[in-house]
Amino acid sequence: MKVEIVVNGEIATATLYDSPTGRDFASLLPLSLTLQDYADIERISDLPRRLSTAQAPEGMTPEAGDIAFYAPWGNLAIFVQGRPYARSLIPVGKIDSGLPALQRQGPLRVQIRAVD
Repeated sequence: MKVEIVVNGEIATATLYDSPTGRDFASLLPLSLTLQDYADIERISDLPRRLSTAQAPEGMTPEAGDIAFYAPWGNLAIFVQGRPYARSLIPVGKIDSGLPALQRQGPLRVQIRAVD
């Protein structure tokens, strides 16, 4: 599924993975969230509810542009830089274009919506 992430009038596009976690995230759309800076490498926000972790890997090594769900905290993470492997980090999707809009210092008010 293709999505748009609107940040201060700029649009980043992304693709959600066809996985239980990706589909569960898609079921929440459209979403309005405030992304906070976390450790300068990711932008995070709480979600309205926890996402499915069915068939999820034990963790991942995120790269810039990865969208993930951090199961212990129940939050969404959009990585603006890569980082070492992290357990309980579940891939949700990947930014296709417009990552610089998300690389600004937060908090960032965003809207995430499905694209037809």
